[in-house]
Amino acid sequence: MSDILLPEGVTIRNPDKVFIGGSWMKPATDKTITLINPNTEQPVGRVAEAVEADMDRAVEAARKAFDEGSWPSTSPAQRAKYLYLFAEALKKREPEIAKAWTAQVGMLAAVAPFIVGGGAASVAHMAAVTERYEFEKSAPSSEANTAIIVREPVGVVAAIAPWNAPFTIMLNKVVAALSAGCAIIMKPSPETPLEAYIIAEAAEEIGLPPGVVNLVCGDRAASDHLVCNHGVDKVSFTGSTVAGKRIASVCGERIARCTLELGGKSAAIVRDDYSTEDAAKLLTSTITIFSGQVCAMLSRALVPRRRHDELAEAIAGEMKKVKIGYSEDPETMLGPLAMARQRDRVEGYIAKGKETADLVTGGQRPSHLNRGYFVEPTLFANVDNQSVIAQEEIFGPVLSLIPCEDEEDAIRIANESNYGLNGSVLTHDHDAAYAIARRMRSGGVAQNGMRADFSLPFGGFKQSGIGREGGAEGLAAYLETKTILLDGAPAALAG
Repeated sequence: MSDILLPEGVTIRNPDKVFIGGSWMKPATDKTITLINPNTEQPVGRVAEAVEADMDRAVEAARKAFDEGSWPSTSPAQRAKYLYLFAEALKKREPEIAKAWTAQVGMLAAVAPFIVGGGAASVAHMAAVTERYEFEKSAPSSEANTAIIVREPVGVVAAIAPWNAPFTIMLNKVVAALSAGCAIIMKPSPETPLEAYIIAEAAEEIGLPPGVVNLVCGDRAASDHLVCNHGVDKVSFTGSTVAGKRIASVCGERIARCTLELGGKSAAIVRDDYSTEDAAKLLTSTITIFSGQVCAMLSRALVPRRRHDELAEAIAGEMKKVKIGYSEDPETMLGPLAMARQRDRVEGYIAKGKETADLVTGGQRPSHLNRGYFVEPTLFANVDNQSVIAQEEIFGPVLSLIPCEDEEDAIRIANESNYGLNGSVLTHDHDAAYAIARRMRSGGVAQNGMRADFSLPFGGFKQSGIGREGGAEGLAAYLETKTILLDGAPAALAG
């Protein structure tokens, strides 16, 4: 790659190479991936594109590190020490990571540092989880004098992360795999590879054994080739449900393990004790977070029919106050969509919404911006929950307001979805929030907003995924359970 191109403020030593077996090496071809800034529609970065041969080399290196290397047998305490070092190495790179996120997909520059700042803390948290996790324990048995339950690393992991939160999501996969004693292959989205390069450089800096962490960034065909490689014991994927179904089918063919964090169409139930003004502000500020490009987004608002029109008017008023602009502007409240095809996708759903619901506000490209992938915050009212815009994930700043008869009807509508990732109950009554949350079929429910704690389990019901990431439950997904029955206690256990 003759011409190096990186965003201002981002320093990557080897953007023209892949990281395999502890070394930065030239990929099998001279193909590159060009990164486009969604604010300017201009190239902002360029990295090496890995092809099928590179995927195979990465699997071979990870396989060797796991089958012949020391990492899987390293003690949990020693792995935790590496994770603490990893957290320190990444902490130093947080400003670069934030700038990369803004440059590649348009995350607001005023917001990115705060979200990125949680990454190093999450690594340190997983280190603490590793120190106290029971990787081995005795258990009562009717068949043996000594029974031991051990939890061992699942093996070689292919980690595939999306473009919307590339650092946080990939990092969660890497630290869980390292905590478990696995070897991992990072396959970031072609739109956002820079964060994975920084993670790889941090892994190299702290001296992880060769092949424990690898990096290859390729297109869909190369990614599919990686998933199909029989040397991969587990696939950890975050992305669309369509892609997740493909990965699940491939893993199912050979009973490979997989964790899938997929799409969502999450509902916010508005109770009568929550004011119209507060609901309008909360729902508007939520749907504009990263231009609505969040899998856990509260994109359906369920409100009693008698309050529907009043709330629609209030939300429209709040949406008209939203300042749409370029990501670097500190006053911007809504930045661009991540790429041209994403804007086209959102506009396609808006067109479908006009056929079945009332467009209250938005739905257009802002007239004051002549470049960038922008769409106005959009509200549809009187939405039928069976319609396309209520059932399919739009991944943009589009909110569907759905009338319901009462609380019972709201719960029914919330659950009337193929997805089940997130949800919210807008109420000041904690008991009511808890009772409704227990009846919502989703992996997470929060009172008064879209909230998540990634040190705790995160994942979905139904077509929103399989398994969990975060915390001890997330670590467990990278482990296999083995039962050992002995006539007596081994010296290792006694020690």
